[in-house]
Amino acid sequence: MRRCLIDCDINGIRKLWAHVAPHLISEAQDDEQTLISIHMARTTAESIPFRFRAYSHRWLTERSLPSQLPDDMKPRAERMYPRVISAVGICVATLGNKKTDYHLAVMRGMGDVVENYYADGIEDPATIKAGMKEVHDRLRKQR
Repeated sequence: MRRCLIDCDINGIRKLWAHVAPHLISEAQDDEQTLISIHMARTTAESIPFRFRAYSHRWLTERSLPSQLPDDMKPRAERMYPRVISAVGICVATLGNKKTDYHLAVMRGMGDVVENYYADGIEDPATIKAGMKEVHDRLRKQR
């Protein structure tokens, strides 16, 4: 069982459960559900090395699933596997950093593009940059 948990061995864990507790096996459980169960068990099992428990904690929290890692271990796990946060910076100004109504409109337009892409789940920097440039160029021509 420990080896299957450490290796995230989906087939091995299914065979083991079929042998140990056949009445608990659900045929409806697909590979994804089995993997979720493995990661959940890894965060709970004290016999699993911390680095694997920490990885499973991050894997679960990235998917908005509950982690069973004890609260006192979570800060250490989050330092070991930090969460990546993406961001976009927008700066539109003239020399001397003067902002006119035009500059504020361009910043709002570019910000709207970024928000729309993120709302659609698109986080590709090249795509976002192209969308921002399109808005910037369009507003510049309208000026």
